[in-house]
Amino acid sequence: MINKVTAMIKAQFPAEPVEAHCDGPCGVYDPSSARVAAEAALSMTKKILALEPPAGNDAAAMAAYLNTMARYIAIKEEQTHIAKTELLVLWTDYFKPVHLEQFPDLHDTFWQAAKLCSAVKVGVSLEDAQALMATVEKIHNMFWQTKNRDVPWYTAS
Repeated sequence: MINKVTAMIKAQFPAEPVEAHCDGPCGVYDPSSARVAAEAALSMTKKILALEPPAGNDAAAMAAYLNTMARYIAIKEEQTHIAKTELLVLWTDYFKPVHLEQFPDLHDTFWQAAKLCSAVKVGVSLEDAQALMATVEKIHNMFWQTKNRDVPWYTAS
């Protein structure tokens, strides 16, 4: 019965076919969310490397140190995962074959960014975190060039 009603409605009110980059035709893309997440991962990497364990046998101080370290690690991993997800959406949903003509290294740049996200997530390397930021900046510039816009790169640090 429901299928019959649906068919009748479709027959009475036909819809034009639409295309979308994803499940919803939002059309909203911006590399800034990847930048913010990568920058948070860089910040947490710096904090992890700067955190000093307490001297002596103070159990409360050690617990506070371990708690802070665990929080920094959790945030770094979460934000790196977000950066990777945002980058992969740009790569797979926004960029099209025509962009490969404009940026022949597009696939390699995104592949490197995804690999750097993995490295930053599982390690504690300032060099990897900085390389991720540089790669996200390159993607930022590619993205805005496809829109013929000059959007300055911004970081909070």
